[in-house]
Amino acid sequence: MNNNKAEISQSQKLYLRNLKIEKFKVGFVRVFILVAFVLLWEIAADNKWIDPFLTSSPSRIVKSTISLYNSGILLRHIWVTCYETIIGFTLGTVLGTLIAIVLWTSPFTAKVLDPYLVVLNALPKVALAPIIIFWAGNGIKSIIVITLLISIIVTIISVASGFNEVDKEKILLLKTFGANKFQILKHLIIPASIPTLISALKINVGLSWVGVIMGEFLVAREGLGFLIVYGGQVAQLDMVMMSIILLSIIAYLMYKAVWFVEKKITNNF
Repeated sequence: MNNNKAEISQSQKLYLRNLKIEKFKVGFVRVFILVAFVLLWEIAADNKWIDPFLTSSPSRIVKSTISLYNSGILLRHIWVTCYETIIGFTLGTVLGTLIAIVLWTSPFTAKVLDPYLVVLNALPKVALAPIIIFWAGNGIKSIIVITLLISIIVTIISVASGFNEVDKEKILLLKTFGANKFQILKHLIIPASIPTLISALKINVGLSWVGVIMGEFLVAREGLGFLIVYGGQVAQLDMVMMSIILLSIIAYLMYKAVWFVEKKITNNF
């Protein structure tokens, strides 16, 4: 018996060790690819293999970042874009989930609204932007509304679909024990739909950034989207590339935050 336990313990240690090695390899290759790409980009620009005016270069992007930071406006632009994204992301996720709950509690309402949701999901939201700007004004409010419209429909559809995929026999079992809709929702539907809710969060991260940048392209006077448009207009492509890289980094950090929430929730459940 003791020999079996020792073998199992040794196997577990070996398995965990292999996992750590695999994780290290993946991380190392990721960093290597990034560093190699940056170095190759810089070398190609320095040797004029590519036109640095059109493609910029890592060193020029760093100089542009330092220049804007020293001028005191860079952090303001980053803050405005992050604020718009977080507000739009939160509103889209919360309101979309609440509407999905309403549709689950009322199948009749869900059937009535289904074709409208399909049409709204297929409709390019940028087509509504001029109307939204006219209604909400030329500023942050319009950008948040555009972001909300882009994310909320996808949230409603995905979360409602997740609710409807919960095992009907389990719902019937709870009903036989006298559970009402709220109790079924609280103790069965939502816990069973945690993967769907997390998936909706991940999707909304990308959609929220799309909505914010699209809105900033149209109406903003601040934000990273505004810097991209302004940099293109005045032929400062270093500023454009800098803004794109900053957007990529911040979007990745936001995605990692959602991943952290997912890990905490799945551990609790």
